[in-house]
Amino acid sequence: MTELQGRAQSFRQAQRSYIPDQIGYLILVPTLRCNLACSYCQVSRVAEKATGFDWTEETLEAVLGYIQDLRVTKLKVEFQGGEPLLALPLLKRVREFCQANIANVEFVVCTNLQSISQSSFEFLSHEDVTISTSFDGTQDTHRKQRMSSDEEMNDFLGNVHQLLEQFGPNKLSALPTLDPEHLPKAGELLDSYLEWGMSSIFLRPVANYGFARKAHDAQKISEKWYDFHGQVVGEMIHRNFQLGTHFEDFYLSLCLRRVLRSDLNGHVDLRNPSLLGRDYIVIDYDGTFYPTDEARMLTRTGQIDLSIGHVTGEIDQSKLNTLNACSSNYGDPECDQCRHQVYCGRDVIDDLSRYGRIDLPRSETEFCKRHKYMFGLVEDLLQSSDPEVHHSLALWAGIPEWDSVLSEPIQ
Repeated sequence: MTELQGRAQSFRQAQRSYIPDQIGYLILVPTLRCNLACSYCQVSRVAEKATGFDWTEETLEAVLGYIQDLRVTKLKVEFQGGEPLLALPLLKRVREFCQANIANVEFVVCTNLQSISQSSFEFLSHEDVTISTSFDGTQDTHRKQRMSSDEEMNDFLGNVHQLLEQFGPNKLSALPTLDPEHLPKAGELLDSYLEWGMSSIFLRPVANYGFARKAHDAQKISEKWYDFHGQVVGEMIHRNFQLGTHFEDFYLSLCLRRVLRSDLNGHVDLRNPSLLGRDYIVIDYDGTFYPTDEARMLTRTGQIDLSIGHVTGEIDQSKLNTLNACSSNYGDPECDQCRHQVYCGRDVIDDLSRYGRIDLPRSETEFCKRHKYMFGLVEDLLQSSDPEVHHSLALWAGIPEWDSVLSEPIQ
């Protein structure tokens, strides 16, 4: 490597490095109680009527005190569970406090939409509240994987349609959790999302966390999944060009923009270094701090204790520093030789989940295999001479005018 090449590489690294300096995202888990029992639930949920699994008044006050001590002007709060709407009074208290103390605050409620009371509907209707739910590709797949009866499925669909009719698709995102052994057809999946007016789909297989570890072989991402992903992306590209739709795989679009731009660091999987506990943190139902929601899942299922303190006390910086010691892919002998290094990241929590260690050669980890596939697909699409591909690339990159001028494949 010449001196000029070395300086260019250092400059690219500096541009893409992300060192956050304050908390801007909170994941709050006011309850572990849930009214469903999905086989691949990623958290250690408990029955809806169980007691002792909601924030106590003391924990709530400590959470509000922690938020106040952040002294931030902008914050995003995500309510997880269990099913957070089962603890609606706690959600209301947090929202009221944040509105009174933070200039710019928004909320996300991660809910299964199985049962929505009038009070819950009123809470979800606020302009500063958005909804994240799960929908497993098609109605048949969702029914088989999550519901115990047709009545439950009808309740879910009724609630979804009510929200869409009232607020439109921008209020609601629906993430699929797809079992590689029982995948829907690509066209049927897209038809289902199109029926709801949704075009951005975060294609993701069952994760290796929580109850999913017991009911599904999720340690490795199978070739079936990659074949399926390629089929769905191909169908998206065809429909976007021929039918005027705007389908995208959210994560593929993110990877594309990450390749093209050096200032996209919002998604933690693609940060480098991926520092834990710096700009977002999780507070569990019992007030325990975790660096990520996945770390909470691993701890709850007894694999490893990744808690980093309690909301009534302090964060264990020593433990956090130990986790962050391996947060970068720079200096890794395999990553340093990889052409994707500059826009890829590192996920020590995923390594701990799958292997119980973080020192495997990078090429042997599912994180590496997944991102070599994703960035390789991005490269193939960028080098394509197909006008259908150009059209979708322009949509996904956020530069639709590119579609009209890109006539030659990028070399």
